[in-house]
Amino acid sequence: MKDFLNPRWADVLRYNGLGDFDSLWALDVGWFEAPNRRRGGWSGVSRCELPMPPQESRGVFVKRQENHKTFSWCHPIAGIPTFLREFRLIVHYKACGIPALEPVYFGVRRFAGGHRAILATEELTDFISLESQVQIWLESGFPPASARRPYLRAIADLSSQIHRNKIQHNCYYPKHIFVRMRPEGGVEARVIDLEKSRLRLLSLPCALRDLDTLNRHAPEWSRGDRLRFLKSYLGIGRLTPYAKWLWRRLAARAMRKSGAGA
Repeated sequence: MKDFLNPRWADVLRYNGLGDFDSLWALDVGWFEAPNRRRGGWSGVSRCELPMPPQESRGVFVKRQENHKTFSWCHPIAGIPTFLREFRLIVHYKACGIPALEPVYFGVRRFAGGHRAILATEELTDFISLESQVQIWLESGFPPASARRPYLRAIADLSSQIHRNKIQHNCYYPKHIFVRMRPEGGVEARVIDLEKSRLRLLSLPCALRDLDTLNRHAPEWSRGDRLRFLKSYLGIGRLTPYAKWLWRRLAARAMRKSGAGA
């Protein structure tokens, strides 16, 4: 597979001496997250601020891995680099028009001991995870429903867009949903950590899995928040029989998993 280099970032990477696989692999910066080591391989994430003339800079996350594989029915024995799967999913989300990550660079190299892969993505400037946003609210005082509503609507629209395209995120936690208030008003939402996403034949299984995860890991949401989110997600003004069924189904799943200690 040929290396991918985002045309918008080509000059920035070259200006910083990072225009190819070898230079990115040798990048000497600390780990943003400690490397994950398993099955004889490892995978780690670094963040770097890349200077741009005359006085600007841009943040990039550079993920590097060695012999870190994922297995599927297409690759049940040899497997493929997990970053290759993640890069393909980033491209798929982008093709579907779903706000997610912007790829900067991707490349794979084979060597005597196996393979190495690099995936660089653009930092989400001015975004904050939903988990962190809620924590700020808890510490400073929860805003009124009118201030929370744009966040719920943006996340509901994002969720609906993912599921309409028959994509199941599979790790739809508040820490993987990023939000920001636009200067002109309104909230923008994006999703990260796409590597476990699955493409399904139907939208309903996607919704049940992801909405259940989000519902159970957002305990700070009030009942009114959850209802507003569901109506925005379904694009309705009043609850329909299907909406009531979905509401009951999610509530039952949450109760069952809570009782099981999930």
